[in-house]
Amino acid sequence: MKLKLGIPKGSLQDATVQLFARAGFNIYVNTRSYFPAIDDPDIECMLIRAQEMARYVGDGVLDAGLTGRDWVLEQALAGGGRQPLQTVSELVYAKQSFGKVKWVLAVPDESRFKKPADLEGATIATELVRVTEDYFRRLGVRVNVEFSWGATEVKPPVLADAIVEATETGSTLRANRLSIIDTVMESATQFVANEAAWQDPWKRTKLENFAMLLRAAIAAQGRVGLMLNARRADLPTVLALLPALRRPTISPLADAEWVALNTIVEEPTVRDLIPRLKAARAEGIVEYPLNKIVE
Repeated sequence: MKLKLGIPKGSLQDATVQLFARAGFNIYVNTRSYFPAIDDPDIECMLIRAQEMARYVGDGVLDAGLTGRDWVLEQALAGGGRQPLQTVSELVYAKQSFGKVKWVLAVPDESRFKKPADLEGATIATELVRVTEDYFRRLGVRVNVEFSWGATEVKPPVLADAIVEATETGSTLRANRLSIIDTVMESATQFVANEAAWQDPWKRTKLENFAMLLRAAIAAQGRVGLMLNARRADLPTVLALLPALRRPTISPLADAEWVALNTIVEEPTVRDLIPRLKAARAEGIVEYPLNKIVE
């Protein structure tokens, strides 16, 4: 038996391949093939655009796949009789960061449109057509939503009055002299499966274990481990300096006057933390990288 897994092709592809590597699964992408190799004999991979992933998982072409919540919702609004998807896990990572993506409503800096209600009768360009239509329908604002094939930021004010576009930092919008006037939705990557795969015991176990390892890899991002030794007399001072997921692990050493400590900290804090630990008379301080944290 094989698990048919969809890998998002396009902007999420590199971030997904890197995440899988940290989770312990190496994916080998051939630029001439849509079927990457993976070092797990139970899995078959296929590259699919994130925009189409929910469709092919829902139709049963794939058992599961990774795509944005935005495209899952877009497909759900399209309907078409496809079975609903099971969310195995939400995985908060994006192409540039480990955060959520926002779909925002933006207009030119000098536009007369200052809020969504001002756009009555206007033309909106976006890739996320059905979600955008639903957004304006809920606001009670009648607009013309047009599908954009790309380069959406350059369309206002000549080809459209406003756009709905995905952004992580807003830098591309600012570079094109666009101002955000509302957030349509937030989206994060979702690991989704169809109901048939979810009801299969072997596939469900495989999916749940896979999701656990991916979450563990995300949890380890930006964190490092610290090991150090301290005298028992200095332990209260050292412990006061150490943040941790819960509490540091403390182990006795052969010398009864000393203990070993092991903890996990945010990587940006280490450059300030290590000198302070040294000043508190800690010794044998070792920083080491983390691949996974299973919480």
